[in-house]
Amino acid sequence: MNTFKSTFSDKGATTTGFCTTSRVLIVTAVDAEKDAILRGLGDDAAAQFDVIAAGVGPASAAAGTAAAIAFASAAARELAHGTAAPEERDAAQASAASSGPGPAAGTGARSTAYGLVISAGIGGGFPGRADVGSLVVADAMVAADLGSQTPDGFLSVDELGFGSSRVAADAVLAARLRHELQRAGLAVSGGTAVTVSTATGTAQTAAELLRRVPDAAAEGMEGFGVATAAQQFSLPVLELRGISNAVGPRDRDAWRIKDALDALQAASSILREVITS
Repeated sequence: MNTFKSTFSDKGATTTGFCTTSRVLIVTAVDAEKDAILRGLGDDAAAQFDVIAAGVGPASAAAGTAAAIAFASAAARELAHGTAAPEERDAAQASAASSGPGPAAGTGARSTAYGLVISAGIGGGFPGRADVGSLVVADAMVAADLGSQTPDGFLSVDELGFGSSRVAADAVLAARLRHELQRAGLAVSGGTAVTVSTATGTAQTAAELLRRVPDAAAEGMEGFGVATAAQQFSLPVLELRGISNAVGPRDRDAWRIKDALDALQAASSILREVITS
């Protein structure tokens, strides 16, 4: 199978192992994000992409992602052994919000499991790093509030010695996608996408997040959950965000959700070209 050969590297990263013939799982939080992505991917997106709305927050994102990957893997194994694919109702249970009726629909299961997972949606942008209406293709996903409060301040799960709060994105694919988005005239940034369980609503909290994650560019509520699930299956992962608001004081009148969804739709059409070329 063909793999991407890219001259774009990030800190010595090697060429991605994603194959152009592999299926891609895109995980959003809500239907509005899923619909924007499907519009961008086009009418025959189902040939290579599955897009699901797994729910809001890292727990729902991780659970929905893991269920979809597990089902696809089981279907591929059973197909390889010449046995019947899992029932369609099982597919629905694994991914009730899928872009289609499920991997087992029609005459048979998918012939391959996923080769790439993408967390996608809208989110906040840190001022000066990601403007409202622009895009962020993250270099890493960090659970910025996973840790413990102490008398001396916040300690991350890493500092506590209980694991890692960071999952790296596929560096080559992220660099290539950013390059192609820029070539298409879209405003796009790199940096870290922080994942939180409580959306930031004050300048103090925004400043604290930047103290914890100095290269933070975007804030969302699902990226780390999606990335953790993908990591459990040894799959490469990306995070793509359309920026709807500035991270900081909560001001709903300043939110530009439509602009962020439009940016996400535009990015999805470029994403398709990057993945399938």
